Amino acid sequence: MPLGLIALAIGAFGIGLTEFVIMGLLPEVAADFAVSEAAAGWLISGYALSVVVGALGLTAATVRLPRKPVLVGLLVLFIIGNTLTAVAPSYTVAMIGRIIAALCHGAFFGIGSVVAADLVPADKKARAIAIMFTGLTAANVLGVPFGTFLGQQAGWRATFWAISGIGVLALVGIIFLVPVLKHVGEQISLRKELGAFRNSQVWLSLGVTVLGYGGMFGAFTYIAYTLTEVSGFASATVPWLLVLFGVGLFVGNWLGGRMADGNIDRTLLIFIGALLVVLIGFGALATSQIATIIALFLMGGFGFGTVPGLQSRIMQYAGSAPTLASGANIGAFNVGNALGAWAGGVGIAAGLGYTSPIWIGAAITVAALLLMLVAAGTAKKLNAQPVELVAVN
Repeated sequence: MPLGLIALAIGAFGIGLTEFVIMGLLPEVAADFAVSEAAAGWLISGYALSVVVGALGLTAATVRLPRKPVLVGLLVLFIIGNTLTAVAPSYTVAMIGRIIAALCHGAFFGIGSVVAADLVPADKKARAIAIMFTGLTAANVLGVPFGTFLGQQAGWRATFWAISGIGVLALVGIIFLVPVLKHVGEQISLRKELGAFRNSQVWLSLGVTVLGYGGMFGAFTYIAYTLTEVSGFASATVPWLLVLFGVGLFVGNWLGGRMADGNIDRTLLIFIGALLVVLIGFGALATSQIATIIALFLMGGFGFGTVPGLQSRIMQYAGSAPTLASGANIGAFNVGNALGAWAGGVGIAAGLGYTSPIWIGAAITVAALLLMLVAAGTAKKLNAQPVELVAVN
């Protein structure tokens, strides 16, 4: 395994921690800045929206630059943003810090996916991407619980100082462990990168990403209410149940990466179909604590197991211009997050109960499965074989 993948995974860990850990620290943040918890929640929403902007804007702006220096610059931006959040004297400054950190999120994962794929042979590209995304799953399994604990014990700012330190570690790793890949083939250009979007399979892949991830997050966003109000768990057990969900993410990411290297479309159909079955079972059996525990693990596994395949698919159909399409797919993941959270909230607001987000998530997953069937069928019918990736840096 190339050591550069470890450096990319550390960066992914820090970025994932930045995105998710604040969810457990909102009461402390709200109290510190004397704002409502709803206002503090905008530190999450503002981050997600900025990820989409950075995934497209920063990736497009840097598309002609060598990828390693771009990754270095993105991590510097990440460190600045989290440091600013840690020292913020006001809510406004904290929001600015969150936005700065978020701008690097999509571009880092988008460009990092391309670099990870370039570090290994063609038959191991999805696994390489999965290794990088292991950092993101580790952020959920280990980083969020410990980051929340640190913030509760030493103040929420301590957590963001720790995240900044992780950013420094990732920066050093990128500098010393990621090689400067040589230019191969045509020079990268923005026009060429935009040309990848003429392929209908790229758009179909983006749609599957939005719907597939939206389905999982439709169920997951309000999971704490489901666990306590429907399944009957004590609120103190929720963090440990979320760790179980995170373990599912880790296993699914690993398995999905290995399977996608064999056949991407078949893997995606299997995982999305399995996620649908899990969500239907979860919605029907949410009052059973044993069934809920099993469903949490499987939901994380099958939901996140699609990530290596989705990222590999769009890069392959983008051909020798995968960078912007890769970044757009990271943006699509966050659009899916927002879609699922909004749709689940609509169900609760309509008085449909705390299992309604699960059923809504299942409905969104049905749409993802149907779209994936169309994408796979169209590709097979038209013999639309992916163009082999070319390392152009």
